[in-house]
Formats: sequence, structure tokens, C-alpha cells
Amino acid sequence: MDEKTILFADDDPEIREVLKLLLTGEGYRTKEATNGKQVMELLDDDVDLVILDVMMPGMSGYSVCAEIRKKSAVPVLFLTAKSQDSDKTMGFSVGGDDYLVKPFSYTELISRVNAMLRRYYVYGAKQEEQEQIIRCCENVEIDLSRCIVRMDGEEVMLTDTEYRILALLASHRKKVFSVANIYESIWNETYYSTSNNLVMVHIRNIRRKLGDDPQNCHTIRTVWGKGYRID
Repeated sequence: MDEKTILFADDDPEIREVLKLLLTGEGYRTKEATNGKQVMELLDDDVDLVILDVMMPGMSGYSVCAEIRKKSAVPVLFLTAKSQDSDKTMGFSVGGDDYLVKPFSYTELISRVNAMLRRYYVYGAKQEEQEQIIRCCENVEIDLSRCIVRMDGEEVMLTDTEYRILALLASHRKKVFSVANIYESIWNETYYSTSNNLVMVHIRNIRRKLGDDPQNCHTIRTVWGKGYRID
């Protein structure tokens, strides 16, 4: 795999130094920022993953992520001391892909980074010669070979996690996936009831981006008491 570039932001110089040592030690190129404004200045097409502290001066990590999502689907990992479920839900609602709480294990951080990049580039690698198109509904299609979602012919900007959830459901039309099924398939972790909100936030984001009316969802349908499906 080509050398990847990771942009990380934290206002604590010691944490930035640790992140730099860990990531460069794994062979990654790095860019570092001390605040949200610098993140947006340094973000370009060469960046393969962003690590954001939540509590930064000026713009919070949540605000930065929301701005990133206006222009890029690059994977975003939140690194923060905020550990409540409501904090995690907020992170996912603005487009984050994963969440790691401080103090963190160095091994876990590298494992999360490697897994996010593997999902984004290896599992979703381009296969130009084998175009695979799945239609979710009349005006929404997924190009599995390029990891692109289009609505009425226009590309829809989904995060890595949102894309994988939609592709999972669309690849098994009419099958009902429980929240636990979705969580364990996408996050590759054991499901606990506290994970409900995380899945529901992503489903809500997908519906919003695909223009679904909250009262009449035509892409991902809710099967009350059981889960979600795409017809």
C-alpha cells in the first residue's frame, strides 16, 4: 500500500508529539495542527485520515468535522477525553467515523487507524474493470467498484461508515438487519445496547443526505421492533 498521510489536531503539544512518533513509526506521513483553522488550511487531497481532538480553541473538533464533510469524505477519528454516549452521538452526527477516548492505548490507536484506512482503501479499492452497480431505489444507485453513491446522477457525499451501512443493506435487498447486525457488521465489535444511538444517528444521516422525508423514508425503511431494510 502507498504511504498514507494522516492529519492530526490537538492543542496539547505532548499529545501531538506522541501522535507524531506513533504514526511515523508505523510508516505514515503526518501533518499536525493546533486548532481547527489550521486543520482546514492543511486539509487537501493528499490527506487520507484526520484525527481530531474535540476540545480545541476557536473551533471544536465537532465543528471542524462538520466543515470537513462539506468538502471531503476522508475518514475522521475523534480523540478526546469526553466519554459520554451523548458525546459519541454528537461526533457521529457531524460525520465522524470512529471515537477513541483519552487516555488511550497506543496499540488501540494504531489498530483503529490501520482498520479505518484498510476499510477505506483496501475493502473499497477501485476496480475499474468490474463496475458493480446496485440500485437502492428509483433514483439512488451505489457504484461498489468506486465506492460512490449517486442520486439522480449526482454524487452524494457520504462518510466511510455511512457508505458501508448503505452498501450492506443494499447488497441484501429485503433482508431485515437489526441494529445489532448492523453494528457488528460495520464496526466489527460486540454489540451492546448502548450502541443503539450510534447506528440510528448514521441511519438518520444517510436518510437526510438522500433526501428522505422523515415521515416517508423511501430508501432505508424501518421495520418496527426488528430493524432496517432496503426493498
